[in-house]
Amino acid sequence: MNSATHNDKSNWYKNIVLFLSSQAISLFGSSLVQYAMMWYITLSTESGVMMTIYIICGFIPTFILSPVAGVWADRYNRKMLIVLSDGLIALATLILAILFLMGFDDIWLLFLMAAIRAFGTGIQTPAVGAILPQIVPKNKLTKVNGINGSIQAIIMFVSPLVSAALLGMATMEIIFFIDVVTAAIAIGTLLIFLKIPLHEKAKDKQTTSYLSDFKLGLQYVNSHDFLKKFFLFFALFMVLMAPASFLTPLQVARSFGDDVWRLTAIEIVFSIGMMAGGAIIAAWGGFSNKVKTMGFATVIMGVCTFALGSVPNFWIYLFFMGVFGVAMPILNTPATVLLQEKIEEDYLGRVFGVMGMISTSMMPIGMLIFGPLADMVKIEWLLIGTGAFIMCLSLLLVKNHVLIEAGKSSG
Repeated sequence: MNSATHNDKSNWYKNIVLFLSSQAISLFGSSLVQYAMMWYITLSTESGVMMTIYIICGFIPTFILSPVAGVWADRYNRKMLIVLSDGLIALATLILAILFLMGFDDIWLLFLMAAIRAFGTGIQTPAVGAILPQIVPKNKLTKVNGINGSIQAIIMFVSPLVSAALLGMATMEIIFFIDVVTAAIAIGTLLIFLKIPLHEKAKDKQTTSYLSDFKLGLQYVNSHDFLKKFFLFFALFMVLMAPASFLTPLQVARSFGDDVWRLTAIEIVFSIGMMAGGAIIAAWGGFSNKVKTMGFATVIMGVCTFALGSVPNFWIYLFFMGVFGVAMPILNTPATVLLQEKIEEDYLGRVFGVMGMISTSMMPIGMLIFGPLADMVKIEWLLIGTGAFIMCLSLLLVKNHVLIEAGKSSG
């Protein structure tokens, strides 16, 4: 399955540069607003409950919408879905900026904004995952996804620093307006410069209902043994990742000291690790079998999680946090490419929709398990335990014949 025609292939480099540039500009503006809203709520309320409500508003709409958005990504023009979701977020941000200028700055408006942004993300994520194989030749997908991972890591590294600087110099509404401008640039780039032909299913008259299409997507997953095992692996992995993802700042504050520089350091080191990991997988490409690359990255993450629970020195702790960051893109890139290569184009959106549901729900489910436990037992014990389980999971992954067969390069 390779949806890029000969003509598309000859233009693929220009197209992917335009596409990734527009996404980077849009993501930068969104990240500025995301951090600014988070810090505004933190500083103005100093309430853990308010932060929890904000986080819930930021993931529930994505989870609910992912399956529907997956159907949309298979039925309609994927480029226009990305444009519309960016436009929806930009319009909501513009309205919020105007309300703030007029003096309406209630916290609930930020909760509503977080939900609208999550709604837009839910539409966009399956469309982006499904559109890349339309633009990029199959043998370049690993490199492009790796580069995209690095770009995203750089933005996630830079945006909190820029957002903090802007909050010190400007008002919230100025940051909102910056996001509107970046979204407008991204939308303009996609509409004016990027030419992507419609995929086959979007050209046809739709004769089935959304529910039928969604059920067909689930049947497609159910009829492919490797997809069932692939999603089961990711669901278990994300539950086990919850302590390392959410509880490490609390662990650092309890065990090493609650200095702000320590909390900043773990974020910066992790981001730098992710940038490096994206560059490594883009240049290396991974092992010839993608599932073996995923297993390699998973065992590194298991070792790092175990180490984060057992090292007594903060500088050694930072080293393992950095290595953890390096391993993330080395896992995520081959996993994404495996889906992009193996799934029939008509089903790509729905399969990425299922992936979106798993990625937005499993870590919060993990936190429902490990969050309360963190007040009863030491976080170090949770990290050691989940690290050991992640290492076991990596062995199960590389020993699974169905997944290893699916991981073989398709050319």
